[in-house]
Amino acid sequence: QVQVVESGGGLVQAGGSLTLSCAASGSILSINVMGWYRQAPGKQRELVATIRSSGSTNYADSVKGRFTISRANDKNTVYLQMNSLKPEDTAVYYCDASVLTSALIRNDYWGQGTQVTVSS
Repeated sequence: QVQVVESGGGLVQAGGSLTLSCAASGSILSINVMGWYRQAPGKQRELVATIRSSGSTNYADSVKGRFTISRANDKNTVYLQMNSLKPEDTAVYYCDASVLTSALIRNDYWGQGTQVTVSS
């Protein structure tokens, strides 16, 4: 089995910063893509940023220049540094890992989510 656990959410004032972390553990052979998604109340889940094992990154236009995604492949961990936060960044942030398990099965595993609230 594979577990994905996020941490680092919280309450911050507009213009502030937060760093989210996400660690995958379990029967993992490799992880291709790791990413962050968010879901605000009444809205659909949306992509925030993704990063491949090669280091290639992709960002939503709304966070470009403010958020930075990075990963530590040896720790199966991905980070999201969020700067210049805005109230519209308020959402539950979810981590996703595209995992190849020891049973040679590839699947997406999601964390339980961490709340980020930005006050104006």
